[in-house]
Amino acid sequence: MILKVNILIVVFLLLFLGCKKEEVEEEIFQTTPYDLVIPRGFPTNINIPSDNPLTKEGVELGRYLFYDGRLSGRNHPDSQMSCGTCHIQKYSFELGPNNPQFPDGHPHGLTGIKTPHYVLPLINLIWNNRGYLWNGMISESNTNLGSVAYGVPALPEYHMRNIESLVWMGIYAPHEFNGNSEMTVKMISSIAMYKPMFKAAFGDEQVTYERISKAIAQFIRTIITSNSKFDQMLRGEVQLSTSERNGLILFTTEEGADCFHCHGQPANPTMTTHDFYNNAKDSVFTDPRDRYAVTKRKQDHGAYKSTTLRNIELTGPYMHDGRFKTLEEVVDFYNYGLVYSEYAHPLMHKLEPPYGNGASLNPQQKADLIAFLKTLTDHEFLTNPAFSNPFEQ
Repeated sequence: MILKVNILIVVFLLLFLGCKKEEVEEEIFQTTPYDLVIPRGFPTNINIPSDNPLTKEGVELGRYLFYDGRLSGRNHPDSQMSCGTCHIQKYSFELGPNNPQFPDGHPHGLTGIKTPHYVLPLINLIWNNRGYLWNGMISESNTNLGSVAYGVPALPEYHMRNIESLVWMGIYAPHEFNGNSEMTVKMISSIAMYKPMFKAAFGDEQVTYERISKAIAQFIRTIITSNSKFDQMLRGEVQLSTSERNGLILFTTEEGADCFHCHGQPANPTMTTHDFYNNAKDSVFTDPRDRYAVTKRKQDHGAYKSTTLRNIELTGPYMHDGRFKTLEEVVDFYNYGLVYSEYAHPLMHKLEPPYGNGASLNPQQKADLIAFLKTLTDHEFLTNPAFSNPFEQ
């Protein structure tokens, strides 16, 4: 009897210890919260989905994937493409005006097909709560799943709500990677360096398309620029020149250049409202991807996102169609090039008499405004190693 009891005790202990071991093993996995510092004066209403919190491990994995050309699902150098192909750090994660691969500033995919619109900078997107892309199609209000055009199944991981959505869209789109999730997952799974990185970020080595999207989105949300001369002035560290200060006054007054309504007042240093406006570029509208295509509201014909003005001197060509190559051309447009249409946003009131077709700034005022806009360039950000290509370090 004693022997039987002892055997039962041993069995119980083994089972108990086995369970405890499994519990311990399950408890071992934990990620390190990413230390996100919201810059002084910036909004606290940030956009981080509850199912994809920022972690140090996820951000690191995302940075590698962001720059890895094998994300296209192909191994040959001529058939590779990454997020970093078109979103280049020294151009504020835009394509830039002097890109040798895209000399006209208009990107195209591996097929040679050009993108419908020009590139938007991937900066400070953690404060964007109004939708992504030029027309805001990707937003929390979009309940669509997948894409019939791209052959993407209507599954929860292929939603159209946030930055994570942009990853699968870029991989499938014929004007970008022209691939599919199966190719991408297979390729990334075959690369030995990623196994421990996925395990550190997600608990095991399994590579899935949802995890790839989440990791890249985490990295993008950390791409924050906040140390321009303008920021330093707001912190009391430097002073603007007379010309720059005059430009700031023009920027923030209706009697001046009247930029602040669409691009935010200095009290909102993201330098954009994230909203959508018909800014009086045209009187005829044929683009099937404007804001009207999303909302079906008549007043949204020819409307597009008001982009951030941070690092604006580096992010040409400008507008959704890249029609302006230089910052000077943009200022000239708002100065005397506005075109009347019934869809022009009411904030384009300088179309009305006695203004005519724009702000009517004199040459010195134009120079002052441009001088101020250049104070929005964050030179430290353009070389910050936290955002650079890890394969080149």
